Amino acid sequence: MAQKQTHPVEMGPIEPHQRLQKLIADSQRVSIDPTMPINRYYRSGNQIVETADRSLREGNLEKAFTFYLRFVTIFVELILDHPGYKSVAPADKQQTKEKIKKILPRAEEIRKKLLEKYTTEYKLYLQQLKLQAEQEEKEDAARRQAAAAAAAAAAAASKAAAQQPTTSTGPYAPSAPSHVAVISDSDAKLIDQVLYPSEFLTDRSQATGLPGTGLLLAGEDKAKFDRSLKPILPVAPVTATGFRSIVVPTDAMQKFLDLAASNTASNLETCAILAGSLVQTRFTITHVIFPKQSGTSDSCNTMNEEEIAVVQDRHNLITLGWIHLMLEEAIAIVCSPKYRETGFFNLTPHGMDSISQCRQTGFHPHPAGQPLFTEAQHIILSDAVAARVIDLR
Repeated sequence: MAQKQTHPVEMGPIEPHQRLQKLIADSQRVSIDPTMPINRYYRSGNQIVETADRSLREGNLEKAFTFYLRFVTIFVELILDHPGYKSVAPADKQQTKEKIKKILPRAEEIRKKLLEKYTTEYKLYLQQLKLQAEQEEKEDAARRQAAAAAAAAAAAASKAAAQQPTTSTGPYAPSAPSHVAVISDSDAKLIDQVLYPSEFLTDRSQATGLPGTGLLLAGEDKAKFDRSLKPILPVAPVTATGFRSIVVPTDAMQKFLDLAASNTASNLETCAILAGSLVQTRFTITHVIFPKQSGTSDSCNTMNEEEIAVVQDRHNLITLGWIHLMLEEAIAIVCSPKYRETGFFNLTPHGMDSISQCRQTGFHPHPAGQPLFTEAQHIILSDAVAARVIDLR
């Protein structure tokens, strides 16, 4: 992913040190869930560092700094308060300490580069502000000069018309124009500078939302509950997300629906965990894990999540769905048997922040405002990979 170029007019007004402090504060806004198995945090920590390293290689300094700082915040400060910290193997603790020793100087170097970058952008913003003010002053002077010239020309024309002798020309003939329109060179230049609207964009209405939410989720009679609490598919972004691709086996959805059929017939929702592996720069979903769960017509809650962690450890799997995620590429696949629809979603940066800090359980609404999720653009459906189902129910 190429580094996003930030226009100085967008972020330039923020003083460089304040801008850096804001980035640090945003990076440290992370918390841990004491009910989540602690080994999942240590596994997720590897993903955080890998994402930071990749961002650094690609020149995305802000993203790299954010993930490095998030890792340090979790494993230097927050993890110590987790009830399972004493059960962590000494080797895992030592490995984490070694990573922190490498990350801290790296993060400090990035901090210096970011401060230099922000300072340059701030100076450029001030220069643009000065040039804009000078340009506006020149335009005002030109407008005043053009207005004065036009007024003088009109006065001269009026005086000349008043001094013209009146003569009889016989039969009635149309009189000469009562005024003369004069366009000076300055006026012509001003007209050339006028910007006319060319083509107005029409409003794009949002598409109807797909029912259900979770990692893999199915339900039948969705017309009986409030759809406002379910994902609403926003307009797809026009630019690439920069996420690493996730290969989704085409048989994963059907295998899930087959095992969820009995719940669907009883108007109960079902959820499953998407898990897989990272090969080079591409994720591949290889397993669909059904945890023990309790479902209703519009909700589904997982139970005994430590069993999921055991399965993932046994098969060396990464969670690629967004429950308990720390992976930005994580997705949710929403299946609707009733409407025969399947939707693929990923969290927005705002959604990633909100969900990671949410401590509520079960299905619940979040405050309206910025969207939490959007249609995933990094999905690759493949017949070459078969999904393996593990049912822990």
